[in-house]
Amino acid sequence: MNKVSPKALLHSKWTKITVENKEKHFAITKLTFDEEQRVTACVIEAVINNNEYLINWRDLKDSKQWKIGWQ
Repeated sequence: MNKVSPKALLHSKWTKITVENKEKHFAITKLTFDEEQRVTACVIEAVINNNEYLINWRDLKDSKQWKIGWQ
């Protein structure tokens, strides 16, 4: 399990374990917080083609899907 802190998510880098559409390396580009500073939206961008995806930030904790950093 990856350790993920919502406060450190913005601009963090990630590697997807299962590559789709040649998209392997990603960076968190946008976060939205509610009044209680909880993450309500997380946008991740593929480095190779700048495609953006709205994801559940908690999915990044799954080490079977994601690695921290670009590897």
